[in-house]
Amino acid sequence: MKKIIITLLILFALKSQSQQVQWASKLIKYSSDLGGKQNGIKRILCKPDAFPQVGSSPNAWSPKNAIGGRQVVEVGFEKTQTIKQVAVFENIISGSVFRVSVADQSGKYQTVWSRPNNWKTKRFRYTFAADRKYYFGRKRRKIDKAPETIDPGVETIILESPFSNAVSVKVEFDFSLLPGEKQIDAIGISDSEVPIEATINTKPEFQNLKIAKTEDFNGLEVTNPCVSKDEKKLFLTAINTGEKEQIYSFTKDANGNWSNKQLESSLNTGTNYNHVENIENDFILKGGTSYSKGTTETGFEIFSNTNGTYSSQGQVKITAYNNYDDTADASMSSDGKIIIMGIETDFTQGGSDLYFAQKKDDGTFGLLQNMGKVINSAADEGMPQLLSDNKTLLFSSNGFSSYGDFDIFITYRLDDTWKNWSEPINLGDKINTNDFDGLPFYNEATETLFYISSIDGKQTLKSITVAKPLLMTK
Repeated sequence: MKKIIITLLILFALKSQSQQVQWASKLIKYSSDLGGKQNGIKRILCKPDAFPQVGSSPNAWSPKNAIGGRQVVEVGFEKTQTIKQVAVFENIISGSVFRVSVADQSGKYQTVWSRPNNWKTKRFRYTFAADRKYYFGRKRRKIDKAPETIDPGVETIILESPFSNAVSVKVEFDFSLLPGEKQIDAIGISDSEVPIEATINTKPEFQNLKIAKTEDFNGLEVTNPCVSKDEKKLFLTAINTGEKEQIYSFTKDANGNWSNKQLESSLNTGTNYNHVENIENDFILKGGTSYSKGTTETGFEIFSNTNGTYSSQGQVKITAYNNYDDTADASMSSDGKIIIMGIETDFTQGGSDLYFAQKKDDGTFGLLQNMGKVINSAADEGMPQLLSDNKTLLFSSNGFSSYGDFDIFITYRLDDTWKNWSEPINLGDKINTNDFDGLPFYNEATETLFYISSIDGKQTLKSITVAKPLLMTK
């Protein structure tokens, strides 16, 4: 008898682990769409990316009417399967789903769940005319303003009986049930009652890292870490409120701490903000230089590096360069032939994206090309560092499932086009926190990752040992 019970438990565990989960892969019908790349109806497709961190996200669908009225979305799935569970991920306010229907290949929907109708339930409506004039962060996107409350959740609907050969799901919402802005991150189905969860794409090995060390600079707020090739100097930009932000270098003292602060006067050619992006044996890529928009100038400057003496060789020039922001981040291959930038243009997937350009024979760079939807979301990607193999890329983003605000990710180039990259992998919660984490710089020689983390609103340098094979091997 004991053997039978153990066998049943094992079979139950295996059944739970073999849960078949699919995410909506295509749109069939929908009642409203803001249009555009951010918060449009297509943001509801694929796996969650606003969960588990939740909160307002350009990667989630926002209805035009956030306070009142009913909306409906019909979505299809890649494969036919039996459905026992439908999960709707609501990343700001949860509880607006009032009916779910499922259809097989005949296209006829059958209601499998509905919220009990209570006439006492309060319905929220427009309260003043100004609501209709609210714009959700972007021009031409009219959406009703609502109280700013956050109560995210997953509407997990367990069907009384499994629905076989399902191909599509229709979800009906009543957004008048609850006050507040509404956003829908994803719709998933499963053949099991085990709740569908949003997971962060990370490596188990990242969870075994030691806690990152906080580097102390006697209260100095710093950003943009970069280490010299001889490993003797750490370059940082010191943030001085109301003053010019300048590049300083530090060397290690007898205790292994970064000290001996030195102003790098020759590198501080920008009028406001200066930062080092790359240090190679023979050149330095430096940002923050003043430039004229509408020209090929980028604000990035190349310096020759001769035994620690730096001389400007002029600005990096890119054909038809355009950036909506005044600043940008960049990384360059060790041979200087490829530049990768985090900027926002007319061709972005949403906010700032990662682009690349190739060096031409005349020393300038060709047109910037978007690096693709796999690594560029509807939110923001930037702060890149290309490692020495020219295939491994570190960057920071707030557009993928993460632990908080901006997290640090790693991706791998899959071919020679520079447009095909692997799905970004989160570096884990030993590095990423519930606040900003970005501007990564990996020192391959010492296997040390430097990055900036926001602690109590202050940008702080952290460092952590990460074995090179863990980063540079998929």
